Amino acid sequence: MPKMKTKSSAKKRFKITASGKVLAAAAGKRHGMIKRSNKFIRDARGTMVLAEPDGKKVVKNYLPNGL
Repeated sequence: MPKMKTKSSAKKRFKITASGKVLAAAAGKRHGMIKRSNKFIRDARGTMVLAEPDGKKVVKNYLPNGL
């Protein structure tokens, strides 16, 4: 049986905390900041914890061995 590999793209986008939660950067900040409100840009700064169901999917499908 071949080894399960971690997706290289997921390594760069997600981080797993010590308690097992998944951190990710805010969505919608790659381009088009002119049309976004200042409040949106401010609130989307930094990283945030993914919702529990989304975090489980990320770990199961993309990060089977953790990071």
